[in-house]
Amino acid sequence: MSDLEATFITYLTSERQYSDETVKAYREDIDAFRHFLSETGGATDLLSVSKLDVQVYLSQLYDEHKARTTIARKISSLRSFYEFMVREHQITQNPFAYVTLKKRPAPLPRFFYEKEMTALFQAAAANPDATLALRDSAILEVLYATGIRVSECCGLRLDDVDDSTQLMLIHGKGNKERYVPFGNYAKHALQTYLSDCRAPLMAKYHQTHDTLFINHYGRPITATGVEYVLNQVIDRSTLTGDIHPHMLRHTFATHLLNHGADLRTVQELLGHSSLSTTQIYTHVTKAHLQRDYRKYFPRATHD
Repeated sequence: MSDLEATFITYLTSERQYSDETVKAYREDIDAFRHFLSETGGATDLLSVSKLDVQVYLSQLYDEHKARTTIARKISSLRSFYEFMVREHQITQNPFAYVTLKKRPAPLPRFFYEKEMTALFQAAAANPDATLALRDSAILEVLYATGIRVSECCGLRLDDVDDSTQLMLIHGKGNKERYVPFGNYAKHALQTYLSDCRAPLMAKYHQTHDTLFINHYGRPITATGVEYVLNQVIDRSTLTGDIHPHMLRHTFATHLLNHGADLRTVQELLGHSSLSTTQIYTHVTKAHLQRDYRKYFPRATHD
């Protein structure tokens, strides 16, 4: 890695406060572009890139049948890198400044219906290991009750959860904090988990940390661990397919809106900085309403 790249990575980490995974993606995208330049005999270094180099690179990505989202991410990473180089007075123009991809309609977020959530809760409680069943149920209750990201769930500390007010302090992206309420189901699941699962496992494996959710060895659970837990829940349920933790975030937002919540309230609860990010859920609820309307209203369709 060159000194310039190292400076850019430091900028992403310290000033933009991006996560380790995000910074890793930026680094990989820059490395892939450097490898392309070397393989194709283009610019000799990253600061000598021409618009032709960019066009050829974009064509290669399409030729390799990369997913549009992958291409968009790579272009975004490189655009940010070169914009930083312009600000650092290393180059005068950003070669990726005017690269655009044809927009396609964003896919609607996948979510669970309320009956499906009931099936998931039943499956979580059906873990053959009764102790871990309490952990699985608590994780599912918290993700559904709060809509927090899986990274935020894994980062919860004991002191972040206040039973008396039924509020959680969530440490979100970019060190932004917000309070999110949780209901009685989640409260009861957490209390049972803490006393009958977490405490004995922590004692058994001599763990002393304050992370809320743990794995079966008493250590802090990871995002991969949460995803594994949820997929095990799906396997024990009557539902089919995989489950991603983000689907519970989508479900939280969709169910709130379907039951009359204000869009700005949902925005605040989700920790979205922009209302436009939250508005995708209005399309989900509209589709849901239209589907039910056609199904139940007698004059919605012709015979």
